[in-house]
Amino acid sequence: MPMLMRAPRECASWFWDLEDYAPPGLRSALVTAARMTAVLRKHDLLEPHHVEWPWFIPGAGGAPAMTRLQLTGPIDAEEVFHAQGTPRREHRLVELTVSPEHLGLSAEVSVFHDIWGPFDFRGEPHPEVHRQNAPRLAAALRELEALLGVAPEPGEPTNFGRAAGYGVDEPVVMDGRGPDLTDQL
Repeated sequence: MPMLMRAPRECASWFWDLEDYAPPGLRSALVTAARMTAVLRKHDLLEPHHVEWPWFIPGAGGAPAMTRLQLTGPIDAEEVFHAQGTPRREHRLVELTVSPEHLGLSAEVSVFHDIWGPFDFRGEPHPEVHRQNAPRLAAALRELEALLGVAPEPGEPTNFGRAAGYGVDEPVVMDGRGPDLTDQL
């Protein structure tokens, strides 16, 4: 089976402003991340083994350092289904970011692979792959919305796609094909 191609930028992302859900701070961020992870795990989208964070120095900005904490229990193996419906594992299938910023808690879910949309990165239609994956993502996003009590805002569009509702928007189609993005991978 060929390796799943990963875009250098997200194909779609969804952002939640959570200032009404929980107070800012590390404890709230970790509890929120655990709750969101449980939803994503239920849909076979995320099973993290580590937590990482970039360093920020108040008044000076970001530092060129990142800390990674290995988790001793399950909380990076995710399930992916190809056209025949066979499960397989894929590193960083879905990324979850929860920010404990003092201005207010926020969260973002991002996807970087072509399995969520109706075309692969070569522009070829792949309806079975899309049918096996897009509903799982949509169900998880709906459940996250219910959990958090607020609808997500779509992230910024990239060359690889954009969020539309609970999925990846269909690209401009010409002669039954989507755009060929392989030169950007």
